[in-house]
Amino acid sequence: MPESSERGALTEAVFYILLALHTPLHGYGIMQFIKEISKGRVDLGPGTLYGAITTLVEKGWIQPLPGAGRKKEYEITMEGKQMVQWELERLQELVTHGQEITGGLDHEA
Repeated sequence: MPESSERGALTEAVFYILLALHTPLHGYGIMQFIKEISKGRVDLGPGTLYGAITTLVEKGWIQPLPGAGRKKEYEITMEGKQMVQWELERLQELVTHGQEITGGLDHEA
């Protein structure tokens, strides 16, 4: 596994896009999935979404499905799935360290 400094942390938008594409979706479907799963906290605009999609395709983390017609659908690749797994491990490490130091959620300031 590459070191964290080589991969870097995923942005929240990229993380949610990769999660969304575990099932093939078109751009509007991705936006709706993210808005729903985040309970409206994350609401990506088309410019942000399509810029991220372009970058993720270039990195090989997602790919367009062939013959999708006017609404191009995308899906996550194996490399993209690995990035999600690394990010989950990174986030879990952050939570673990935070809980160890602060005493967890039950700790009062």
